[in-house]
Amino acid sequence: MGQLQSLLPFLLIIVVMYFMMIRPQQKRAKLEKQFESELKTGDKIITKSGIHGRIAELAETTVVIETMAGKLKLERSAISLELSQKLNAPAKTA
Repeated sequence: MGQLQSLLPFLLIIVVMYFMMIRPQQKRAKLEKQFESELKTGDKIITKSGIHGRIAELAETTVVIETMAGKLKLERSAISLELSQKLNAPAKTA
């Protein structure tokens, strides 16, 4: 019983770390994977490096986007979920 009581704080720390750090990262990864799979031609996107464009072609792991400067071929993982959602969110009226 004494050993269990001495291990309890460590177990509690591990559980708290799981719910505060690991689980949110898993949820975020799942959302990003779903977002990447739902991309379609014509979607407006912003890459993680800040490049704005519209999807011209889709492949299994890559995307060709049209920008003002021309066409770029990128990995799907280079597209930012948060920035693209903000871009495509309906404008709020005051």
